[in-house]
Amino acid sequence: MKIAIVCYPTFGGSGVVATELGIALAERGHEVHFVTYKQPVRLDLLTNNIHFHEVHVPEYPLFKYQPYELALSSKLVDTIKLYGIDLLHVHYAIPHAYAGYMAKKMLEEEGIHVPMITTLHGTDITLVGKHHFYKPAVTFSINQSDVVTSVSQSLKERTLEIFDIKKEIKVVPNFIDKSKYSISFTDCQRANMADDNERIVTHISNFRKVKRIPDVISIFYKIQEQIPAKLIMVGEGPEKEGAEVLSEQLGIADKVIFLGNSNEIDKILCFSDLFLLPSKSESFGLAALEAMINKVPVISSNTGGIPEVNIHGVTGFLSDVGDVDEMANNALKILKDDIVLEEFKQRAVFEAQKFDILNILPLYEELYENAYKSRFKNA
Repeated sequence: MKIAIVCYPTFGGSGVVATELGIALAERGHEVHFVTYKQPVRLDLLTNNIHFHEVHVPEYPLFKYQPYELALSSKLVDTIKLYGIDLLHVHYAIPHAYAGYMAKKMLEEEGIHVPMITTLHGTDITLVGKHHFYKPAVTFSINQSDVVTSVSQSLKERTLEIFDIKKEIKVVPNFIDKSKYSISFTDCQRANMADDNERIVTHISNFRKVKRIPDVISIFYKIQEQIPAKLIMVGEGPEKEGAEVLSEQLGIADKVIFLGNSNEIDKILCFSDLFLLPSKSESFGLAALEAMINKVPVISSNTGGIPEVNIHGVTGFLSDVGDVDEMANNALKILKDDIVLEEFKQRAVFEAQKFDILNILPLYEELYENAYKSRFKNA
């Protein structure tokens, strides 16, 4: 099957999942075409089965804001016609589902019917999408999709609460490719980050307010009061500078390492002992899943889809949003005892394997096949 995938090409969860899905589909023999404004960060190699089509947005003085949706829909039309695309899979409702719908309508004028699957990832629904400026367009785009999926049961329920959705929403969870984490690094270079007697705590995100970055610093502050430890902060975003300042104010700047964005997440998690995810909201918790597949237990909030991934008392612990004291105490329960830590590590990787892409990919392929077979029925 020839599949066009539209996503954001960034380090965010939706872009990562869409890219990894496309790569896996190509390995299964499908022809995959990524259509976006930049080559996705996780897309290292283009092959006979993987193609990238850049969306160019010409700048015209007439426009205060350049019309990306218009450029994207036009590029989709050209790509679908030129390569005989069978199916369109858009990730993130805004603006991709809207642009996808416009492309579908333009193609139908020429007798070309291409089904569209829309995958909802989180902030496209819970933050941007519910804004009154965008809500009508998001509702329309979702309802006009041939198939709608969400990455967690929690996100599905939230979507139905916020929008007047007529379409059935199918839950297809996010995933990881466990084969990519099967390599045992002979040298994790742990010594470059911490002394032998220090635990390593890690946080990875886009450093937005929803991630509650000050809570990460505060939790770690309480941890390092009890045991020797280092905190590794991976990512870039608006809250990073404040985190650096807070670390200075608490007198722990020498124990907090800011690495910025990285394509070597697995190597960083290789030497990590604990992962912190105290977010205000997470549609799924992909960062937690990536930690778990690397044998890293998780201390997190109990919001959104996180409890569907991080099992309380099994792979880590869950606490109410903002309960820094409880999160720190739970972290210490894991970190203070080598045997307890190893037990949590083993359970974390065991649970994470349930989300292996080999278990999730067939769910998408079945949706693709059904949508493709019914394309004329829905036309």
